[in-house]
Formats: sequence, C-alpha cells, structure tokens
Amino acid sequence: MKRFIDVLFSVALFVLLLPFLLIVAVYINFTMGRPILFIQERLGLNEKVIKLYKFRSMTNDTDPDGNLLPNNQRVTKFGHFIRRSSIDELPSLLNVIKGDLSLVGPRPLLTKYQPFYKEEHRVRHTVRPGITGLAQVNGRNATAWQTRLDFDKNYVENKSLWLDFKILILTVYKVFKREGVEGNSDLSIIPLDKDKSYLENNND
Repeated sequence: MKRFIDVLFSVALFVLLLPFLLIVAVYINFTMGRPILFIQERLGLNEKVIKLYKFRSMTNDTDPDGNLLPNNQRVTKFGHFIRRSSIDELPSLLNVIKGDLSLVGPRPLLTKYQPFYKEEHRVRHTVRPGITGLAQVNGRNATAWQTRLDFDKNYVENKSLWLDFKILILTVYKVFKREGVEGNSDLSIIPLDKDKSYLENNND
C-alpha cells in the first residue's frame, strides 16, 4: 500500500508541477548552464547505492589553478532560493517513481558516511529512504548527526501510513515556514567535524 501511494502521488504531483519544473529548468540552464540536474550517489534500501536527482544550485566556477571554488561561493542567488524553498528536491519525485525512494523515510545519506554508523542505526536501511522523514520535521539542519540517526531509527521502529501522513503534513508546514534550514537545504550533508567525538568513538 505504501508503494502504491508513493507512485500514485508522485506521478500526479510530477504531472501537475511539470510546467513549473520546466520553467525552473530553463532558468537554471540560462543562469548556470548544464547540467540542469545535480546527480549524487547515496545509500538506499539495503545500503544499495542509488543516484539521487536534484536541481542544480551551484556553478562550476574555479580558481586560477582550476580548482572548484568553495560551495558557498558557487551557490547562486537562485540556488539559495530553491534550496531554502526545497524546490531543488522536486526532481527526487523521479526517484520515487523509479523505486529508489519513498515519499517518507530516512533521508538517504552520502556513501562516505556509511563507515560511521553505529550498528543500531543501520536499521535505517531496512526501508526505502525518503524525500522527507521524521528527522526533517524535527529540526532539519538544526539537529546533530546522531540525533537525526536516532529519529530515523525511531521511524523504522514505528512506521505506519498514519505516521507518514503526519510527516508529509508537517513537511509542508516546515517548508512554508522555512524552519531548520541552515545554509544548505540538503539535509543529508552532515558536518563531520562538528561531531568528531561521536565519529572517533565509532571508527572501528
């Protein structure tokens, strides 16, 4: 039933938003060039690597030596806007249709974080990751790495269609209020240096 709802809702929303998505794509192409989509490898169901789709929000500007400039110098004004409004996440509806994601579930993390999980947190990969999840409606970027993983574990242990519905409603509310967004709307980019003690204790 969850998968059926995911596909039905995602297809309907994608078709409804298609004119808007095309406008965003054209504007990105005009201001930043191609590629229009940012594609990044993340960990999905059963820790299988998936490719996550998002709208591009940064240029490819480099320094005189040919090295990419820091992220905060490459994010355009429009990039900041689509991140703050979570518009950059809309192409992820294609991931839901493909079966890589669910609408609701633990947010898919970068593959480089895999070695840092506590064993108890690997349960997050026993369900499809989601565009939004329990951690995202409880602080988003304002919460620490371990806290977010605890929310993910709690979601898996208490998952239900009713919980998914509540998370979706809260997500819409949080997006409009822009709560918990600190600089980057990519909720899975975890600042490792801010939680060194946690990582050092779990490096084995």
